[in-house]
Amino acid sequence: MPSRTIIVGGVAGGASCAARLRRVDEQAEIVIYERGPHVSFANCGLPYHVGGIIADEAKLLVATPTLLKDRFRIEVHVRHEVVAIDRAAKTVTVRDLDTGSEQVDRYDQLVLSPGANAIIPDIPGVGLPGVFTVRTVPDARTVREWIDSRHATRTLVVGGGFIGLEMAENLRHRGMQVTVIEKAGQVMPPLDAEMAALVRARLEEHGVRVILGDAAASITAAAGALQVRSERGVKVEVDLVILAIGVRPETALAKQAGLQLGPRGGFQVDAHMRTSDRSIFAVGDAVEVVDVATGMPALIPLAGPANRQGRLVADVIAGREVRFAGVQGTAVCGVFGLTAAMTGASEKALARTGQPAPAVVHLHPAHHVGYYPGAKPIHLKLLYRREDGRILGAQAIGEEGVERRIDVIATAMRLGGTVEDLADLELCYAPQYGAAKDPVNLAGMVAVNDRDGDAPAMPWSTADDQAFTLLDVREPGEWQAGHHPRAIHIPLHLVRDRLSEIPRDRPVAVYCAGGQRSYYAVRVLRQSGFDARNLAGGWQTARQVAAASGS
Repeated sequence: MPSRTIIVGGVAGGASCAARLRRVDEQAEIVIYERGPHVSFANCGLPYHVGGIIADEAKLLVATPTLLKDRFRIEVHVRHEVVAIDRAAKTVTVRDLDTGSEQVDRYDQLVLSPGANAIIPDIPGVGLPGVFTVRTVPDARTVREWIDSRHATRTLVVGGGFIGLEMAENLRHRGMQVTVIEKAGQVMPPLDAEMAALVRARLEEHGVRVILGDAAASITAAAGALQVRSERGVKVEVDLVILAIGVRPETALAKQAGLQLGPRGGFQVDAHMRTSDRSIFAVGDAVEVVDVATGMPALIPLAGPANRQGRLVADVIAGREVRFAGVQGTAVCGVFGLTAAMTGASEKALARTGQPAPAVVHLHPAHHVGYYPGAKPIHLKLLYRREDGRILGAQAIGEEGVERRIDVIATAMRLGGTVEDLADLELCYAPQYGAAKDPVNLAGMVAVNDRDGDAPAMPWSTADDQAFTLLDVREPGEWQAGHHPRAIHIPLHLVRDRLSEIPRDRPVAVYCAGGQRSYYAVRVLRQSGFDARNLAGGWQTARQVAAASGS
């Protein structure tokens, strides 16, 4: 008898598992039960459908039941929910959501891909008409219809993470007034605060009102509109509310079946994506996996890992020896022409896990050589372990070339790379694409200089430490436009001639605009007997830090 695999849930993890299993086992019986109306759809595209960038809803449908049946001989039942698992009998109870009838189906292997549910705050009025989450194609359709039928012009987005900001951008694209409220003190909480400050500035430049450090406390209906009151007493009147607070894993089936959950509340799985029952696998947003940077369990609801997990489970079922290597949280988001991308751990994430503080460098290189027209800055932050140079994470913000650089660093990180490896990478170069020293190379070189002691990096958070002398080596016009109040000003080309003006009784923290000229000055000073450090990222990073702190 052919092996029978039942997959609960489609979308990324479940659908990829089914298709891969057919490719490696032509005889297997494969069944998908999906409680929604679509077995596989591009949920990452939903904000762009709401905004009208993706006009045709059908473009969001990655695979239909008909395609899966005709091409792969996979049996698909949409609008069917698995409501119970009998592990001893190896059966599932399935409810037809249109008729209410139930049936029992048997499995040899069960793959759970239930996804995650949108977090709904427990506040008055959250169930009122006009309050939406956007997790499915019907959700997006409902929001579009609400806006069109009511000629809505004002929106509140609750949550300033990736999905919330994509929704804000797309609603502005429709010409709406948009307010974003975020409980954290910054937008894009996965980023470190000084990097997120650049994203907030871009939002505000494009007319989005941003409220930070606050949360929605109540929603009331009034005169055909919705009035939202925040915990701090701010009142916002809008035509609709989008809840984009985040998601939590859907684990009802796991609890019913007595499967082991992990410390973060998701399915606990091994390297083969097996749950505590060897016949049951789990993939996708509901699964806890190992964070590559920290070694800790993590919930990272991203399409890429879900697809890879689905493919891996199919191989395991087919008898192949493969293991899931963990996740890095590599992600990217576009906000009004600005790209924000990251991989691995942030400083604050490492602090939460009790890990030792990482070494950090900031730099602001152009995405291609400056002499070729159109060069745009990339604000890049690299985290690494000083003792061995191992890459722990990176974040980058800019208008051009950002995701390419993060992808390169993510690849190096996955292969166990070090900052020395980044400095030595051979990457594409032509004037319109990069530079002979690519921003990735430069990040590695700055970190190597820090590790080797050629130019030790010093964070701007310590710039006010009275134990350091601050030296600004920019040109007079730059100095006059803004500088640190404690700094001594000596332009770079005069440093050698004015060493006597620099105190030798304490370390010297040097800065310029972006870090390059200060590096040159640090080399002069260290070879002249000074204990000189490079303030990471120069005055550009100082402004980011100030914006993040509200100063």
